[in-house]
Amino acid sequence: MESIPEYIDDIPNIAGSEELIESTIKKAAGTSPYAGDKSVSFEKTKAAFAIALHQHQPLIPARGDITKTPLISNLKDMMDHPDEGDNHNASVFKWCYERMGDFIPDLVGQGKEPRCMLEYSGTLLHGLRDMGCGDVVDKLKHITVNPDYRRCVEWLGMPWGHAVAPSTPVQDYRLHVKAFQHHFAAIFGLEALERLRGFSPSEMALPNHPDIAYEYIKTLVDCGYQWLLVQEHTVEQPGNGHGPERKHLPHRLVVRNSEGKEVSMIAIIKTQGSDTKLVAQMQPYHEARSLDRWELAGKKVPPLVTQIADGENGGVMMNEFPPMFNQVMQECSHSDTPAMNVSEYLDKLFGMGIKVEDFDVIQPIHQKKIWDRIEPGCGSEKLGATIEAIKKEDHEFHMEGGSWTNSISWVEGYDNVLGPMEEASYAFYEKVLKPGHPTDETRFRKALFNLMSSQTSCYRYWGQGAWTDFGVEICRRVKAIVENDY
Repeated sequence: MESIPEYIDDIPNIAGSEELIESTIKKAAGTSPYAGDKSVSFEKTKAAFAIALHQHQPLIPARGDITKTPLISNLKDMMDHPDEGDNHNASVFKWCYERMGDFIPDLVGQGKEPRCMLEYSGTLLHGLRDMGCGDVVDKLKHITVNPDYRRCVEWLGMPWGHAVAPSTPVQDYRLHVKAFQHHFAAIFGLEALERLRGFSPSEMALPNHPDIAYEYIKTLVDCGYQWLLVQEHTVEQPGNGHGPERKHLPHRLVVRNSEGKEVSMIAIIKTQGSDTKLVAQMQPYHEARSLDRWELAGKKVPPLVTQIADGENGGVMMNEFPPMFNQVMQECSHSDTPAMNVSEYLDKLFGMGIKVEDFDVIQPIHQKKIWDRIEPGCGSEKLGATIEAIKKEDHEFHMEGGSWTNSISWVEGYDNVLGPMEEASYAFYEKVLKPGHPTDETRFRKALFNLMSSQTSCYRYWGQGAWTDFGVEICRRVKAIVENDY
């Protein structure tokens, strides 16, 4: 099978092979990666569970004069300065990033059927290579491409630079999504890209402004994704505005915009909070054991309990997860409560004759309040006026999207970094995208690499100070590149 290089001119391969990537994804549409696989007896399954590990490290300017130093992984900075803060955890973090490459072969060698979904940001994957930890990536590649293990591991797509959808310009977010597919295919191969079906949004953030939400879902659909993870409190039932009732069954997320256009995709609901204990202590397995088959479209189907958590943060994930993962995978293999990855589960569900149209419909939170007053197709001006009117009447109403915790706004209070981000995005659009410069040029990749690195959520989530300074500096680099190189 054709391949593409992982690096071009020392820059990760994040653009330039769009036609090949798109044709590969199109060829995979409608196929079943798990066809014929009988490692899980779905007809005997009462309930199943799925876990996903989210792994991310941002790129930051190296110490010194940050206007001149190169971008390095934050993990490298931690390793280079082990006596500061919690930097002593750096070597443990590295182990966390690679350990699934050991756990999976060990369990399969024992005749077990382990399952785990993996979500690694592009900045982390590049950072590991750049700091000389390519062995971590190679170990992950082994379990991804080896036929003995690949059924056990499902990779999830994500925005390359860990950008948060509600506050990232829609054209930039599409660049993140496509860049990740590029980078993933360059590392793991085009065959692995064909199996990239699910999407995991950074911070579980779902835009709820109708026009932004529409562009977000349309981007994912256009890029070939079949399903995405959503946090339970970021969605609602269109009819009553309440949260979803049958959280452990797939849903159909339907989004409409001010022009009356509609787009939809399968949504898998992540329940409860972001506490890493839920995954580290394998809570989804124990919850699944308390469930039995539910009715869907006249058939009895096993529900799927799904959770995702940071794969390295906190003592419980560092220390308790390995023995618990091993113990649970020992217990659940070949049982009536197996571990299953989401795409595997969906394939089995569709094999029973279930259709996407059979799933309950949901939409982003607060949209019922809008559509109760106006109709899709009313136009952006009327939509904007309606949103402002509701904001004045309802202090709980907002259009900043929802994420793993509604106590954090990804927009409010960050003007000093969002301003430079918007300026960098505008400069990239005006100087690079609008003129239609070729995506296979080094200068395009260089500008895109810095643009996406600047939009990582860390530059807002970690508050004011050094982190926002890093974000502002990388934005400056974007503008300097596009103004000087183009």
